[in-house]
Amino acid sequence: MTAPPQVAVGVLADEGLPEQVITTIADELPEIFATRVHGQTRWRVEHEVDQLPLDEDGDIPMRTLSQRHRQDRGWDLLVLVTDLPRRAGTDPVVAGVDVEHGVAMISLPALGAVLVRRRTRALLVRVVRQLASRRLGIDGNHGEQETLARLREVLAPKRRMPGGHQSSTTHLALVGLRGRLRLLAGMVRDNRPWRLVPHLAGATAAAAGTAAYGIITSSFWKLADALSPLRLAAITVVTILVMTVWLTVYNHLWDRPSEAAERRKALLYNVSTATTLAIGVACMYAILYVLALLAAAVLIDSGYFAQALEHPVGVGSYLNLVWLCSSVGIVAGALGSSLEDEETVRNATYGRRERERQEQNQRRREDRMSRERESPAQTARSDE
Repeated sequence: MTAPPQVAVGVLADEGLPEQVITTIADELPEIFATRVHGQTRWRVEHEVDQLPLDEDGDIPMRTLSQRHRQDRGWDLLVLVTDLPRRAGTDPVVAGVDVEHGVAMISLPALGAVLVRRRTRALLVRVVRQLASRRLGIDGNHGEQETLARLREVLAPKRRMPGGHQSSTTHLALVGLRGRLRLLAGMVRDNRPWRLVPHLAGATAAAAGTAAYGIITSSFWKLADALSPLRLAAITVVTILVMTVWLTVYNHLWDRPSEAAERRKALLYNVSTATTLAIGVACMYAILYVLALLAAAVLIDSGYFAQALEHPVGVGSYLNLVWLCSSVGIVAGALGSSLEDEETVRNATYGRRERERQEQNQRRREDRMSRERESPAQTARSDE
């Protein structure tokens, strides 16, 4: 009896969200592949975490990574999972598959902000089926309708595209406004804007101090009582926008590339940066509001509050006071954010992380060119 063939699949993931997603689902993958790809095959899945490099064109060198890792680790197939958005022309790419070289690439931001693990599993099944079609002699499109049905539930409208100069690579790209909105949501999700709050210690302290001052100041009580909920809501929106703009400008987060192609790319990064910061500031506002409300309930006696306002007070009076004090506090927090480490805020942007990778590649190229220039000189000295 002939033993069933074994296929080793390597998954190389970026640090951060790709690492979390792959680590969570890695143990399930052999069984999933046996069920949905090829049941007469023994599947071995290994995963590693590493920062995927970029080449001179800003692309992930799929073929180079395939040759290096498949040979060194004995993998038959390689799937790269990155947290960077990828493009085919102007369309955001969900995945790229190079059957000839046994490698595929998945871009997590294109999967959106929710159900990321489920979507990743479905996409892994699709790309591994295509990669294994040549090795196992199966139809790479077998079960395609089932897989597409699963993807249709979780992906925006998409289409397959050739890979340009890499003729053996095909891309699954998102198209239309829904596709771009899904990519934007995925980029913001991977930035994890709620993690910005603990790093804005100076801004939080300034906001809390200002809000506390407002809570114990009678002039704030009367002003909050005079403002309508609609005006208070408008003040909230304006203060969040003010702090978002301040963080963006002060930390030089708005990219202004000179080339037209880079400007189109930077627009997406800039929008994701602004959205990330706005959500982070909104989280700070919510936390400040809850803490200020507790402080107001403890510090302000309802009788004294009613005497100052010259009418009976209820829960609404306390809510309006805290609403105004939190908004004023956020404006003060914008100034307090000047005390923060600039790099802490910059790390919340995709553009910064991609530039860091590009800078690393540039340093490698310069080091390589320097060694190449030194080699002839060393050879000449040896000949002498």
